[in-house]
Amino acid sequence: MDIILIPGMWLTGSAWAPITGRLKQLGHNPIPLAGAGEDSAVTTLEELTAAVVDAIDSADRPVVLGHSAAATLAWIAADRRPDQVSRVLMLGGFPESDGARYFNPFPAVDGKVAFPGWEPFEGPDSADLDAATRDRFVQESIAVPEGITHAPVQLTDDRRYEVPVTVICPEFSPAEAKEAVDGGHVPELSKAKRLDYVDLDSGHWPMFSRPAELAAVINSLLQ
Repeated sequence: MDIILIPGMWLTGSAWAPITGRLKQLGHNPIPLAGAGEDSAVTTLEELTAAVVDAIDSADRPVVLGHSAAATLAWIAADRRPDQVSRVLMLGGFPESDGARYFNPFPAVDGKVAFPGWEPFEGPDSADLDAATRDRFVQESIAVPEGITHAPVQLTDDRRYEVPVTVICPEFSPAEAKEAVDGGHVPELSKAKRLDYVDLDSGHWPMFSRPAELAAVINSLLQ
């Protein structure tokens, strides 16, 4: 199975290195993409979307996995290619609605949103990351252009609601995710025709803290 892996905010495509070998051993073809801001020529959300769509067009009915904020990017990809994306996996994130900003929690400085440090993520998000992993994360983090983070999401094809979606729940539980969706806090997923949830006992970055478990969960969803 072709699996397109989209890293979340501040991550490079190398963030998926801990799980790509495992996915290959399980018979899949992982396709890690560059992170937002990693390619200096990609400065807008539309350009970032085009890179994902190009990967979909080059694959065979792939699964598209978006981590964190990139859950929205995976959903935009399903909107652009509803007949080609076989499934969307959202790891630790939920999609924004049409017209909302792609990523809004932190302000841009000098046209970019840099990693704000660990304070906003203390607690369940980062509790399973050791000091060395945290340091490496900061050293390798990339600031993301405001043209990506603050751009409005554009969704136009209702056929996206037919694409199966699974929310992989790391720092929150499946029950909490379902409550958010059922309560109308994630309108896009409230309209999804085939939606389920799976638990993963980790923090927000399981590709670093629980790579074997993450690969196993992904594999189990594709059987």
